[in-house]
Amino acid sequence: MDETQVETASRFNPRRAFIRHTVGVPIEVRALGGAVARKLQSVTVSVGGLSFLSDEDLELGSTIQIRIAEVKPPFEAPARVVWTSPEGDGYCIGVQFLDANDAFRARMVEQVCSIERYRQEVEENEGRQLTTSEAAAEWIGKYAGRFPDA
Repeated sequence: MDETQVETASRFNPRRAFIRHTVGVPIEVRALGGAVARKLQSVTVSVGGLSFLSDEDLELGSTIQIRIAEVKPPFEAPARVVWTSPEGDGYCIGVQFLDANDAFRARMVEQVCSIERYRQEVEENEGRQLTTSEAAAEWIGKYAGRFPDA
């Protein structure tokens, strides 16, 4: 790891720099210019980026493309790998979005996905069928405060 990568990893480590919100949204990750996207799960989202579990380690400083297909249109944005950590049989990878607008949009996408998961859980656990608007209102009242301010 060169000096720039060490500085990047310490300066932008979301584990130290940002409040994180645990999520579990399916994401697709691929190297820029790479043909094959890998389907993974996000672990946390923060003001500056997100983390996800991977069976392979990624090089610090490398740029990847993140895609969240659960929303229409799908969210896509480039991000830089800023930290990695061994986790079980794989790695937890932390990335920082390259553009502040992408970071904001990713947080909104994560919230939309969280609301949809909430709607499904209420139906499964309580038997109540909520519209998306009703689920959003309930979810916002219960959980929106857990998302950090931008």
